[in-house]
Amino acid sequence: MMNLPPSSETPRVSYGILARLFIRLSLTTFGGPAAHIAIAEEEIVTRRRWLTREHYLDLIAATNLIPGPNATEVMIHIGYLLRGFPGAVLAGACFIVPPSLLSLALAVLYVGGGSLPQIASVLAGIKPVIVAIIAGVGYRLLRTALRKTGLWMLFGLSILVIVFSDVPEVLVMLGAGLLYALVQTGSTRRLLAGASGMALAVLPPLANAPAGIWDIFWYFLKIGSVLFGSGYVLIAYIQQDLVNNFSWLTGQQLLDSIAIGQMTPGPLSTTVTVVGYIVAGVPGAIIGTCGFFLPSFVLVILTAPLIPRMRRSPFLSAFLSGINAGVIAAILITLVDLANTALRAPDGGWSPAAIVLALAALVLLLRFRVSATGLILLGGLSGLAAQFARV
Repeated sequence: MMNLPPSSETPRVSYGILARLFIRLSLTTFGGPAAHIAIAEEEIVTRRRWLTREHYLDLIAATNLIPGPNATEVMIHIGYLLRGFPGAVLAGACFIVPPSLLSLALAVLYVGGGSLPQIASVLAGIKPVIVAIIAGVGYRLLRTALRKTGLWMLFGLSILVIVFSDVPEVLVMLGAGLLYALVQTGSTRRLLAGASGMALAVLPPLANAPAGIWDIFWYFLKIGSVLFGSGYVLIAYIQQDLVNNFSWLTGQQLLDSIAIGQMTPGPLSTTVTVVGYIVAGVPGAIIGTCGFFLPSFVLVILTAPLIPRMRRSPFLSAFLSGINAGVIAAILITLVDLANTALRAPDGGWSPAAIVLALAALVLLLRFRVSATGLILLGGLSGLAAQFARV
């Protein structure tokens, strides 16, 4: 099944054309998964007419029913439809590898020269903007994700569990999805599958100790296997696990990793590359990136023939809705943690300038729809201007 050729309804695109397109998309798309999916639609549906718009929307819907970074999985789906299994691997690799290498290069510069005034000033200006971007994403997701009956209650319950217990956030999200699906459908048919997914979420166990290469691989393989939504959800996982529980990163390093991931094109999930490098150098960056994206390839290739049935499943639809409630709760908690780091001055007090910058960025994002890329650029320039003003 995994080596079936693409449908006769789709054109036979050469590997060279496929590789060039996805390398170009990976190096020129900023602004998060929605922007990546929109730009890919313009290229693949509108300009090249490789797929119909209805078919493209089917792929987007399917990626919302399986774990993994949505935009990347859409690209893998397109490669599978056009050239089967080899096309899926080629499209996914060409979309992931170039921005991951850019993120790795910036991570090397950051670790080697993060104390330079110019680098520190740019990051200082970007961090409040990152807080605003995450707040804006959380607000938009909140309005969309909690429309169905009972989801606000599940959202509140998820916050309480995250704040007042040691249950990993991955388990909270999966538990919320499973609970809502069982309540909505009155079904226990998939209880075993849900329990297996939650078991995967906590295996293998991690310790509050220096991370080895395989610790990094298994951790990001686990997250890639249970992550629903965008790269912003990944940030919530890393904050809870690698910063709060296992001390592999500091809150400051996580903010810097997010900033680097935002500064580079392609999926925000290349933040994993930066985190892996900070924790264990180049081997950690490579193994972490491979571990995180591997489940996306496997899940897309296995589920591609099942898309029509998945989209019609009441249980899977309710499961996703419940997970989304847990996701929003995790993003809210992460936002509070990151703001507590990003909006403080070096002396530990609140920074009025950082607070004003974050609020201004939030207004520009929500009211005037300024792109995330533009906001990050403005934040970096603001940080540089403040540094030169002090000289």
